[in-house]
Amino acid sequence: MNTFISIIIIFGLLVFIHELGHLVFAKRAGILCREFAIGFGPKIFSFKKGETVYTIRLLPLGGFVRMAGEDPEIIQIKAGYEIGLLFNAKGKVNKLIINNKSKYPDCKIIQVERIDLEKDLFVTGYISDEEGLVTYSIDEKAEYVHDEQATQIAPYDRQFSSKTKRQRALALFAGPAMNFVLAIVILTMYAWIAGMPVDEPLVGEVIEDGVAIGAGLQSEDRIISIGGQEVNTWEEMTTIIRSNPNTPLEFGIQRGLEQFEVTMTPQERVLHEDQVEGFVGIAPMMEKSIIGAVAFGFTQTYEFTVLIFEALGMLVTGQFSLDHLAGPVGIYSYTDEVAQMGFLVLMQWTAILSVNLGIINLLPLPALDGGRLMFIGIEALRGKPIDPQKEGVVHFIGFALLMLLMLVVTWNDINKFFL
Repeated sequence: MNTFISIIIIFGLLVFIHELGHLVFAKRAGILCREFAIGFGPKIFSFKKGETVYTIRLLPLGGFVRMAGEDPEIIQIKAGYEIGLLFNAKGKVNKLIINNKSKYPDCKIIQVERIDLEKDLFVTGYISDEEGLVTYSIDEKAEYVHDEQATQIAPYDRQFSSKTKRQRALALFAGPAMNFVLAIVILTMYAWIAGMPVDEPLVGEVIEDGVAIGAGLQSEDRIISIGGQEVNTWEEMTTIIRSNPNTPLEFGIQRGLEQFEVTMTPQERVLHEDQVEGFVGIAPMMEKSIIGAVAFGFTQTYEFTVLIFEALGMLVTGQFSLDHLAGPVGIYSYTDEVAQMGFLVLMQWTAILSVNLGIINLLPLPALDGGRLMFIGIEALRGKPIDPQKEGVVHFIGFALLMLLMLVVTWNDINKFFL
């Protein structure tokens, strides 16, 4: 149960931050954002603030910001339709009643001849109790009401496609960028809570059952030499230890004003692909500083980014197979293992997942943010936009292929962890 709660909190945080990036920059560009959703499928909870409906949906597999103009309008009013009109204090139409007009006795019924909800914002038609055509102006924030659900109209200047290439690119890029920002913040907090290793050969902690505790090493001991070779940094020291499993080594130790030597034989630790390394059971001295913690957040995020890109490169070149990929089931299983290691390890895992989400979304694949950014780049090169219907078909096919890949990866996860 704790793992389930952990995965919900972690996924919820990653998706929330990602979609918040899209929402903030879309709103700054003046794009009408109809919905901000965490999850997919049926709504569990929703509320409206300003122009946007905020929802939590049943399936916690992602989220979305529904921007006006990205999809065709759900309701399209054509010539010959009879609709009801309600007016604001300025005499402009502020509600267009599509059906159930009897529930709005004050509305004025009009048979539509022409209507423009994008640019000129007017409706022309015949009123039952008046002769000839009449024309009414429509408020730019008017709503159409269908099945008693109100949806704000989207004039063209509030639609995604009406914005400059820079504004659209920023609205798309902001989601993945926020995942990198989240990783930096989490890793900075981690470094501040746990401290950062001092790059000096100082013993911070002696691990139980290691050879170091048997040799009498204590916290704050300084290792000054190994096998007669002087060591000045923690990295120099660990490089020698790791390279000499099962090999007796003479360690020069300084404790206060006293210097002495002890012999320790690094134990063998098995790594991947039958590689082994030595270890003696000591942990570095830790320190805390705000500047150091922030620097750690940036450098560690960069290192995670490099590692993930290297893994993607290996996947493309065939050095990695699909069996190495993890889907929702695999991530759930790994999170279970990580959660048992403690809160600090879980923080690092969350940061890794956040960086991974940011990178995956920036890949130039249809249906992902990177794919949509690629189309904006093509538009910049061509000097004109690609046909929205053609772009929509490409994104639909890309989404279908991604779902197929997700099914394959999930099936592999089930085979690895449950069968």
